[in-house]
Amino acid sequence: MTKIMKYLTKRQCMWIGICVLFIVGQVWLDLKMPDYMSAITTLVQTEGSSMHDILIQGVYMLLCAFGSMMFSIIVGYFAAKTAAGLAQTLRGKVFDKTISFSLEEIDRFSTASLISRSTNDITQIQNIIAMGLQMAVKAPIMAVWAVMKIAGKDYWQWTATTAVSVFILMIVLAIIIIFALPRFKKIQGLTDNLNRITREHLTGIRVVRAYNAEQYQENKFAKANDEVTETNMTANRVMALMSPTMTLISSGLTLVVYWFGAYIIEAAEVTEKLGVFSDMVVFSNYAIQVIQAFMMLNMIFIMLPRAQVSARRICEVLETRSRIQDGVGYPSTAKQGYIEFKDVSFRYPSASADTLNNISFTAGKGETVALIGATGCGKTTLINLIPRFYDATQGQVLVDGKDVRDYPQKELHNLIGYVSQKAVLFSGTVTSNIAFGDNGKGEIHAEDVHEAISVAQATEFVERMDGTYDAPIAQGGTNVSGGQKQRLSIARAVARKPEILIFDDSFSALDYKTDRTLRSTLQKKTKDTTKLIVAQRISTIKDADQILVLDHGKIVGKGTHKELLRNCPEYLEIAQSQLSKEEIEND
Repeated sequence: MTKIMKYLTKRQCMWIGICVLFIVGQVWLDLKMPDYMSAITTLVQTEGSSMHDILIQGVYMLLCAFGSMMFSIIVGYFAAKTAAGLAQTLRGKVFDKTISFSLEEIDRFSTASLISRSTNDITQIQNIIAMGLQMAVKAPIMAVWAVMKIAGKDYWQWTATTAVSVFILMIVLAIIIIFALPRFKKIQGLTDNLNRITREHLTGIRVVRAYNAEQYQENKFAKANDEVTETNMTANRVMALMSPTMTLISSGLTLVVYWFGAYIIEAAEVTEKLGVFSDMVVFSNYAIQVIQAFMMLNMIFIMLPRAQVSARRICEVLETRSRIQDGVGYPSTAKQGYIEFKDVSFRYPSASADTLNNISFTAGKGETVALIGATGCGKTTLINLIPRFYDATQGQVLVDGKDVRDYPQKELHNLIGYVSQKAVLFSGTVTSNIAFGDNGKGEIHAEDVHEAISVAQATEFVERMDGTYDAPIAQGGTNVSGGQKQRLSIARAVARKPEILIFDDSFSALDYKTDRTLRSTLQKKTKDTTKLIVAQRISTIKDADQILVLDHGKIVGKGTHKELLRNCPEYLEIAQSQLSKEEIEND
């Protein structure tokens, strides 16, 4: 929690100071009321006392109660303001940090965990700050102040009774710390797992229903849910001891104080009986204030364990340094779109073997280089090294003659138009999706959007959506088909007018006619743009200037379509599985 506090702004620290000031005032008013109660008790029992004097003391009590209420409202307002402000800051920092992560860090934390940390964990912090400023600060001040008031009373029986009550409370709090805290730590991890299963189910709902796997998913969720529930119940059973224990101690303390008081009053002189009775009333109120202080600490101890775990998880994200760091400067070069791989090898974190081995090739300005091979041979991994989604384990990846690790990431990404294997659209409009992001060359204008849509062969269906280019796109593009999503994703990359276009199996959902027309138009409109195409279909890449055939992370063939048919058995095997004998012979 102390690490989290460093994210408080100066203004929020000032608000905390205001809270502390008003809490001190509130405690003073609360502890002042028993004095007026004592005075009223004495006046009531004293002959000749006027009603006016009694009412005056009663008015003072009411003023103290009203003042305490107003101070409490002020404290609550500033505490809530501080907690909400800190939560806003943490959400922003966690989101910004997550955006800066490489895919390696995303994979290590998992998407479900990062979502849980930026929502549930930050809410736990917000709650403990809002409650803590009101209770954690007030409780020790009230306890110490009330004990000082009690210590001024010369009745050891009452003091000893209060001390025993406090000792019992400390034991109960120790039990909670020992037995409940480890459970709360475990709960956060189990909650991540529950979120992961829920997200997995909702994302794959079509597959679940298609395979009648609802029961399997229900059982899987039920198991995770039972683990969370059982751990929660174990922790909450321990916490449940607090409230009845506090009530028992509070009621018992009052009873014992009055029980001792009865003996003390009986043994006192007649002239002292009224004074002893008045002291007993005051002492019992102060003793209850001490117990109330510990009851407030009880509330904090209920929330603190989970908040501590949440704070640790948030700090873990904020203190994680991404392995992908910006280069020292933007290398200026005359080459545009030049790509070179020099003996590049890559191994995923925790993997036992390399995914890519000694990859070397070049792609000149305006050339089209295609990658083909069996599933899992490393095609996607290879192109992901260009925009530095991962860094090469060995060797160099050069763009325009400079190592990609020497580029600031923003400048590197502005050179590239990237179309992922799974088409991704964002909630908004067609235009907002095409003109997405900062292309480093100023705003993407309407004519750029229209031209990119035309190149991607998407004009017809876009205009059919509602007659404009501002047709709505649902989250994840759920209101368009797979082929339409691919074409809009291609249009987004083209609209940037980058030096390099990367297509990661981005034509798979298109029919052959659209595929051919799109590639032909793309070639005409982007003659000076270097293109890397990952594909499974021979027809998509047969016109490429250079085709790389990958097998188990190695380049086993390199050349044009015709050259590979003659010289590369692996490529010929792929061609025979897709093309007729006549088509192969004609090529």
